[in-house]
Amino acid sequence: MANTVTIKLVKSLAGRQKAQIETAKSLGLRKIGDVTTQPANAATQGKIFKISHLVEVTE
Repeated sequence: MANTVTIKLVKSLAGRQKAQIETAKSLGLRKIGDVTTQPANAATQGKIFKISHLVEVTE
């Protein structure tokens, strides 16, 4: 389980830009409280940066 991050959606996707909604869905986050574990690579870090105001990240 090395080099992974846990991402939790803490704010609603309602009323957000389409790109932000699609980014959240690509991470497997669909509704508030959803949690996913993703590899800690550049692509994932870029997605997290794009929706950082909506998610909580732990390593």
